[in-house]
Amino acid sequence: MTFKDILVALNSYPDPTPVSVVDDAVSIAAVLGAHIAALSCETRVQVPGHFISTSAVDAMLAGEAAKSRNNARELLAAFDAAAEKSGVLHETILEKCLTLEVPDIVVEYARLRDLTILSVRAAYDRWYAEALIFGSGRPTLILPEEPRPRPFKLGTVAVAWDFSTCAARAVSAALPILELAKKVRVVTVVNEKALKTKRSGGELAKNLARHGIDVVLDEVDAKGEAIGAVLKSYTRSHKADLLVMGAYGHSRLREFVLGGATHSLLSKPPLPILFSH
Repeated sequence: MTFKDILVALNSYPDPTPVSVVDDAVSIAAVLGAHIAALSCETRVQVPGHFISTSAVDAMLAGEAAKSRNNARELLAAFDAAAEKSGVLHETILEKCLTLEVPDIVVEYARLRDLTILSVRAAYDRWYAEALIFGSGRPTLILPEEPRPRPFKLGTVAVAWDFSTCAARAVSAALPILELAKKVRVVTVVNEKALKTKRSGGELAKNLARHGIDVVLDEVDAKGEAIGAVLKSYTRSHKADLLVMGAYGHSRLREFVLGGATHSLLSKPPLPILFSH
């Protein structure tokens, strides 16, 4: 399996996705040899029915809609230019919808792609990311707020491994990336929670080695720290280019209840993270 069909979601409202994310996404597609589609939505704010429409309110809503429309078109134009320059196969998708409909539209498109890329900078970005991770059935690559060095590199990829179903799915989803990495470090955080298994990390290493993947196994003592903090420190100390991990949580009435490490790393990702649920 390889990643041959990628989606990048570009937010147009209330603040546009930075153009640096466009460049990052195109760089990732180039490294993976994939086709990439950019999706952006022209949005309209819906006013609750009990509010009285006035000329001032209508003018304000029209102005916000125009801002979203201009942002979406500028982002897609920037994407077109970046993809053309890099020689990456690409397409652009422009949707029109209400602001509250954006996550559902992105999820629908993501279900038809091998991988979806999204940047997380604000609370509404995290809302979209949670909808993608738990609703698309496909892996999601979250980019941090800070721009990354380009071109995108797969020198060292870290894998957070705790023998869980989510972690296994993440490893399976990330295989095309792990096979391209120069080094893969599988890290298990111990003494933070009970690991319900009789198997060893070495058995995962054997499985990955059969894919031609160079694996280093690490165990890190939590020493009273939360797993999210331990993983941030680990990826920083080993200069990881990417972290692969399972996403823990569930949806409840369109709200997402996240596991501690997932919440910590999704709230402020220190590096690109490939999540799978």
